Amino acid sequence: MIEIGRNPADVALFASDMHLGEHDEATATQFLAAFDRAAAAATHVFLLGDLFEAWAGDDQPDAVASAFIARQRALARQGVALFVVRGNRDFLLDVPLPGAPAVASFSQRSGAALLDDPSLLRLFGRRVLIAHGDALCTGDLDYQRARAIVRSRDWQADFLARPLDERMAIARQLRDTSRRVQAARALEGGEPGDVDEAAVAAALRDADAKALVHGHTHRPALHRQEVDGTMRERWVLSDWQAARNGEPARGAFLRADREGWRTLR
Repeated sequence: MIEIGRNPADVALFASDMHLGEHDEATATQFLAAFDRAAAAATHVFLLGDLFEAWAGDDQPDAVASAFIARQRALARQGVALFVVRGNRDFLLDVPLPGAPAVASFSQRSGAALLDDPSLLRLFGRRVLIAHGDALCTGDLDYQRARAIVRSRDWQADFLARPLDERMAIARQLRDTSRRVQAARALEGGEPGDVDEAAVAAALRDADAKALVHGHTHRPALHRQEVDGTMRERWVLSDWQAARNGEPARGAFLRADREGWRTLR
């Protein structure tokens, strides 16, 4: 288990759902500037999935992704501990490419360690569970079926064996399909799927954790939920998006130190 807080100067920083890529330079500029400011004071950085809008393999060319990876590598060289949980957009991070041993993996390039989803931390004396969050949306059965398929070893081996341009085209198609589904839900008055409280309770119970930190749902908030007679916390991280079409910019970090936890913009 990763332990943070033995040193009183430890600072943990959490972020998720940046969806970085060349498709949206404004959001990338906003996030990278905020990341430079916030990460400079951190000893541990946790990125909880959907770092990138789409990830078709570790050989994917993307100038925005490369800029972020370079920032991570510079922090790692300075002694900052970096950790990444895969999301539903970048679940192929660090998955080996068949017949391409010369391609450096994401973790080799960035200096970040890939963590299981979920993973358990000891954070200033508290057992804290971290996750991307999509596996907790158990009410969306169609999504969970699709998630199980693309996370399977056979699907990933078949996908990564395809030429890069074909993989990129499939990734764009999957992204566009996701956007259409979200737009259809909005027109029908619905909202993106949220986590299931029973699934959250089970995860906290199984890990004997006092808090859960996750992203994915784009509904930043602090929730309190009683599990087995004990009040637990669920911190939902913000997604990131530059101001557009009259909507204000979105994006924030969760910062934890010996004084407590707070949202940092």
